Amino acid sequence: MCDIRVTVDKHAVQVPAGTIVAAAIAMDGVTAYRHSLESEPRAPLCGMGICYECRVTINGQPHQLSCQTLCQDGMRVATT
Repeated sequence: MCDIRVTVDKHAVQVPAGTIVAAAIAMDGVTAYRHSLESEPRAPLCGMGICYECRVTINGQPHQLSCQTLCQDGMRVATT
């Protein structure tokens, strides 16, 4: 498989083709994607698109499920 390059919170991350966005985010070292109304850190929980804790902005589109989205070359991901 060839590697592709995505940007996570303005950091370039190189991942193998077929990698999901949640894995690319983890490879960048991000542990909290956002914060709850009570300021608690939130991150993926179920890994299958049910809990919605993995929501990120992908290429300007908010509320995308990172655990269900495959990385594409040049993709821009924002966790906050």
